[in-house]
Amino acid sequence: MSRPDATYIPAAGRHWRLPLYDLLATLLGADAARRVLVEQVAPRPGDRVLDLGAGTGSLAIELERRHPRGTVIGLDPDPKALAIARRKAARAGVSVHFDQGFADALPYPDASFDLVISSFVFHHLSPAVKEAGLGEIRRVLKPGGRFHMLDFAGPATRRTGALARHIHAHPQLHDNAEDRVLGLMRAAGFADVRVVARRAARLTHMCYYAAASATSPVEPPASVQAGR
Repeated sequence: MSRPDATYIPAAGRHWRLPLYDLLATLLGADAARRVLVEQVAPRPGDRVLDLGAGTGSLAIELERRHPRGTVIGLDPDPKALAIARRKAARAGVSVHFDQGFADALPYPDASFDLVISSFVFHHLSPAVKEAGLGEIRRVLKPGGRFHMLDFAGPATRRTGALARHIHAHPQLHDNAEDRVLGLMRAAGFADVRVVARRAARLTHMCYYAAASATSPVEPPASVQAGR
């Protein structure tokens, strides 16, 4: 679903960087971090899963490859990224459906997903879209559904290197501090909101979040360790 009046930041930050996005993600440790997210999520057979901000499809494809007995849908506003995602899914031989759409206006009915996941998207969103997007996630989750998110944490601490602190000094990442993210999730009505794990990577650090659309707990498998 296109919205001519809407704007978005592409996966690589600039449209011209999109062909390099998967390479940059690998170099920064994003692919390894996403594999840990897939372990945390561990969908049940038959679950309907939404990958919000699917970009070039890496997370959705990995999830479908590891857990093929459900339905995985990827959503992203960027048609060029979605074209790459569809080609990657075809090459991988996995069945993932990709839709065009925006986080603050999800094109799905109420209570239509068991699980919503997202990786490296939240920091791109404006404060208003973050709030609206979390409300939309809660709307499309079934009662007791789960939300798992991986994103860059910010701001960086004095213990990190100068370049990492420079990257995390960006205003978008200042709005991505753990307390801020957790507070927004709680304000959107999620239950059992928490940080599941933290992970250090090249030039940056990352945070895994989990929440539930009702009072059911969100427990990651015991094998998933913080900073793994």
